[in-house]
Amino acid sequence: MLLSLKNKIAVVTGGAKGIGAATAKLFREAGATVEILDVEAGCDVTDEAQVRKAYERIGAIDILVNNAGTAVRRTALEVKKEEWDAVIELNLTALFMCSRLAHPHMKKRGGGAIVNLASIMGLSGGIYPNASYQASKGGVVNLTRALALEWAADNIRVNAVAPTYVRTDLTTVIFSNPEMMKTVMAHTPLGRFPEPEDIAAAIAFLASDAARCITGVTLPVDSGYLAR
Repeated sequence: MLLSLKNKIAVVTGGAKGIGAATAKLFREAGATVEILDVEAGCDVTDEAQVRKAYERIGAIDILVNNAGTAVRRTALEVKKEEWDAVIELNLTALFMCSRLAHPHMKKRGGGAIVNLASIMGLSGGIYPNASYQASKGGVVNLTRALALEWAADNIRVNAVAPTYVRTDLTTVIFSNPEMMKTVMAHTPLGRFPEPEDIAAAIAFLASDAARCITGVTLPVDSGYLAR
């Protein structure tokens, strides 16, 4: 019962596919009512007005999963400023804005749970140069701590998950390259990669009452990557 999300209203950003879609599916199976905010479904989460309007339509929010994200795989010397800005805007700034706008809705409900999508790249230097993505996810890790402390008095828990490489649209270039996969596998002690459903399971745990005393934590789902 602690893992049940019955009668909870959950918002999942970037929920049209990949980890977000797997999370929305699992949440529904656990009893939650799920609202998806995705540019493919008519809501650009980098647009504050669109997010505010969506929240007003939904009316009540118990759970927010900040999953929307992007990547531009370029070295620090190659990445263009507009590319850097786009990654930071979606991965970090939009996450902050969506969380801040959700706060009053959760407070009215007596509390809530926010789960952010960080990454092992926010907790390590990574294997391949990816400066903008690594910076954005590092920001997510520490923003998670900051909001957890600031909103604890309102009974709003804020946590994050940090996936390793997961087969999604963002990782196609890696999973389709045998040499790159060989390198990544060498950093994967369990010898297998998580599926989107594995990340969704960790998100559901952190969103549920089973994690009612957990806040400010970033939980790696990384097949042992960070243990090295």
